[in-house]
Amino acid sequence: MLVKQIGNLFELMELFTRARKPLSVRDIVQAFGWPRSSVFNIVSTMVEYGYLYQPEPRGGYYPTSKWMELALDVAQHEPLPASVHKLLVELMQETGETMMLAVPEGTSVTLADVVETPADIRYNVNVGQRLPIHVTAAGRAILAQYPARERAALLKRINFQRYEKAAFMSAAAVEKDIEQSAEQGWFVNPGVYQAGVAGIAVPFPFHHRRNAIVLGGPLSRIEGRTAALGTLLRRSVDKFLAAVDG
Repeated sequence: MLVKQIGNLFELMELFTRARKPLSVRDIVQAFGWPRSSVFNIVSTMVEYGYLYQPEPRGGYYPTSKWMELALDVAQHEPLPASVHKLLVELMQETGETMMLAVPEGTSVTLADVVETPADIRYNVNVGQRLPIHVTAAGRAILAQYPARERAALLKRINFQRYEKAAFMSAAAVEKDIEQSAEQGWFVNPGVYQAGVAGIAVPFPFHHRRNAIVLGGPLSRIEGRTAALGTLLRRSVDKFLAAVDG
């Protein structure tokens, strides 16, 4: 059984996607033939909940960015299959270092899954931990998957500041590293964010999401084998994604 009110809401949002401009109550009435009182109630409710607004007074209504934020949040937290966790476990066993799955969240990345190494000295992190997107290897591996215009818009929102090292202090510096690191296939953070901790990350576009597979460990244990670990991660991820696509 169809619920008419819900169907009307979906039809209204599809109308906005076709019109690509603010619409008045009158415009909506003419498009669907709905009673004016019903349209007014729907629009008033969506305004009250923050899903419609008036760009200009009496200039019609238009969807707010809340729709996009809601859709992105749902997509980013969609449960991933057990095979992704299994990949992290296998990489931890092969590298001897802590492995993570990172997902974007505004100007940060969030660790969606963590498999810690049993080594006495290791990188200790928790699921749900947030890190700055531009400074970390995980963040730049994710940023590399953004279209240039979208990435530039996000970088404008960054509060560039010094962490452990004065690196990635501007959008231009981040862009330069993304261009160079994308060529080799992996991204490195040699103690820039946290003293004594290194990270290596590779892009992991999976389920139409911009993710990153990340290795973290003591800088003293990572810096001498960065290229070998980066190559291993890149090959493992490529193999995993090819098997999924196949």
